[in-house]
Amino acid sequence: MRLTPSKLWCAALLAAGLSLGPAMSVRAQTLQELYEAARAFDATYLAARALAQSAEFRAAQSEALLRPSASATAGASTALIDAPRLGTGESNNLQGALNGRYPLFNKANRVTVEQARKLLAVAQADLDSAEQDLIVRVAQAYFDVLAAQDALATAQASRKATAEQLASARRNFEVGTATITDTREAEARSDLDRFREIAADNDLRAKRIALDQLVGRVGVVPRPLAVPVALPPVVPANPEEWVTQADQQHPTVRRARVGHDVARLETEKARAAEAPTVDAVGTVGLSRASGSSATLPGMSKQASLGVQLNWPLYTGGATQNRISETLLLEEKARNDVEAARRGVAQATRVAYFGVQSGNAQVSALEAAERSTKLALEATQLGYRVGVRVNLDVLNAQSLLFQTQRDLARARYDVLVNNLRLKQAAGLLQAADVDLLNRMLAK
Repeated sequence: MRLTPSKLWCAALLAAGLSLGPAMSVRAQTLQELYEAARAFDATYLAARALAQSAEFRAAQSEALLRPSASATAGASTALIDAPRLGTGESNNLQGALNGRYPLFNKANRVTVEQARKLLAVAQADLDSAEQDLIVRVAQAYFDVLAAQDALATAQASRKATAEQLASARRNFEVGTATITDTREAEARSDLDRFREIAADNDLRAKRIALDQLVGRVGVVPRPLAVPVALPPVVPANPEEWVTQADQQHPTVRRARVGHDVARLETEKARAAEAPTVDAVGTVGLSRASGSSATLPGMSKQASLGVQLNWPLYTGGATQNRISETLLLEEKARNDVEAARRGVAQATRVAYFGVQSGNAQVSALEAAERSTKLALEATQLGYRVGVRVNLDVLNAQSLLFQTQRDLARARYDVLVNNLRLKQAAGLLQAADVDLLNRMLAK
C-alpha cells in the first residue's frame, strides 16, 4: 500500500508521541497552567517581586523623618573624692531621662520622603518588567517544545517515506526496471534522515528540560495548538500607535521618568541644606545622689521643653558644590529619559515589523505546503510511469517535509513575537496569556 504525505505525517506524529515514553501518560498542560507554575517557582521573578515588596518598607522608613521620636537614657556613676579641705569621701549618682524631638520645619526631610514615594514607582516598573519577561520566557519555552515535537515528527515522516522509496527502488532493481543508482540514492537519503531524526529527538529532550526547569515540574507535556491554526491579527495596524503607547507605558520609560523626578528632588534637597531647621525638643529626667561627698543628696526631677533652631551659615563650599553636582546629575537623568524613549521606540518598531514579516512568511509557507504536496504527488506518478527518477521523488519528499517543519516553526514564532511586540510596547499582561491559551487544543 502506498502511503500518501498526509498519512505519513499522521503516522509520524503518532510515532513522536509514542517515543516520548511515560511523559505522554501525564495530562497535557496549558500555557496558563505553566505560567502560574512559573510565577511561583522562577527564581528571577521571585527575586524581583521580593525587591519590589521591600521598596514599600523602605518608603515607610522615610516617613519616620516627619514624625516625633523619643529615646530613653540612663546612667550610674561613682566618684571618690580626696580634697584637702573636705576630706575623703564618695559620691554616687543615678540618672534617667526621656528625650523627645519633633521636627517642625525641615525641608530636606520632606524632599527625602517624596523621593522614597517616587522610588515605589520605580520598584513597580521593575516588577512589571520582570513579569513581562517571565511571560515571554514561558511562552518561548512552551512553543519551543511544540516546535521540537513537530521537527521530530517531520524527521520520522521523512524517514518512513524514504524507507518506502528505498523498498520501491530495490523491487524495481530486482525486476530490472531500475538501476542500482536509485537504490544507493535512497539508502544515502535514509541514512541522512536517520541522523536528522536522532538530532531532532535530542533537541526535543533539551527543550523539555528547559521548560521543566522554568516551571518547576518534571515531564511537562504542553498542549498543542488547535487545528486549523488561526493566527491573531496585529491590532493596531499602525506601528506609530504602538510607539505612542510604548512611550507612555513601557516600564523602562516609566522608570527613567521617575529617575528624573528623583534627581530633581535631589537638587531640591541639596538646596535645602542652606535652609534652617526647627525642632521641638523636650526632656524629662530623674537623678538620685548619695554618698558622703554628695553635694545635694536625695532625689531630684528635671523637665524642659523648647524649640531648637539650626541654621548652617558656612559649610566650606560643600553645599554649593553639592548643588552643582545634583544639577548635572539631573541633566544626566533627563538624557536617560530621552535615551530610554528612543530605545523603546526603536525596539517597538522592529518588533512590529517582525510580526508582520512572520505573518507573511506563514502565508507563504502555507501556499508552499499546498504546492509541494501537489508536486510530490505528480513526481510519484511520474516515477511510476517512468518519466521521473528516484532522486526526483526523494527531493520532492524532502522539500515537503522541510516546508511543513518550517511552517510549524513560523506559526509558533508569530505567536511568541506577538507577545514580544506587546512587551516592547510595555502592554504585555497576564490576560495576554489567557488569550493565547484559548488557541490551544481542548
